[in-house]
Amino acid sequence: MLRHVATLGLVFVMTGTLGVKAEGPSDIAPTGSLRVAVAVGPAASAFWTTRDPSTGKPRGVTVELAKAAADKLHVLLQLVEYQSSDEIAAASGRDVWDLSFMPADVKREQFVEQGPAYVAYMSGYLVRAGSDIRSVADVDRAGMRVGCIEGTSTSRTVEKSLKQAKLTKFVKPQEAAELIGKGELDALAMGIGALEDLSRKLPGTKVLDEVIQSTGVVVVVPKGKAVAKAWAAHFLDEAKADGTVRRALDRNGFTNDKVAP
Repeated sequence: MLRHVATLGLVFVMTGTLGVKAEGPSDIAPTGSLRVAVAVGPAASAFWTTRDPSTGKPRGVTVELAKAAADKLHVLLQLVEYQSSDEIAAASGRDVWDLSFMPADVKREQFVEQGPAYVAYMSGYLVRAGSDIRSVADVDRAGMRVGCIEGTSTSRTVEKSLKQAKLTKFVKPQEAAELIGKGELDALAMGIGALEDLSRKLPGTKVLDEVIQSTGVVVVVPKGKAVAKAWAAHFLDEAKADGTVRRALDRNGFTNDKVAP
């Protein structure tokens, strides 16, 4: 029943009072290539991409979804790289990307049109090797050095919650990863998928069991692009239904991540 209602809602958006209907690839990819913005970081998640060591190019779940979208339109794919989801959103008015994926966030609604989610996105803490931190409550103590990635919804959640610990925001995710690996940060806040990937690369570090934020990773287009938003929503719904999202998650090691309903 819920899937039927969602389908009716999509039809309403695409053909109803808004009167929007994608006429062809030029409505979605006006330059002739589909420009998809991706965030590149030191660890992979259902949102973050990493660099392929052999090619230097981004790889990950969002890259696979980007390829599927370009194939659907029968156009070439152009990846546009950024260091955070906020950077992607801030660039939306400069006509440099057509489609992207990012954790849903109220702050970004002024920049992007948010569509449906393809996976849940939970954030938590990675603690350094040898740390006595056992819970989220242990993180917020005087003298604790906590890091997060500037321009992420996780960073805003952490900034509001911490009262005693010293918080440092990093523009470059790699810098934060290097510091916690050296023991110069006590805890690092990011999406749990990325933290688990990072923990495998940094012996002795540990991801805390508690979740500090939960949202969904959604498909987005620049603000005011009603036709593109309707197409993107329809594309993602089909990608979830036909297994494209599930395969992208599984191929990148996120077999336990559940596809959003």
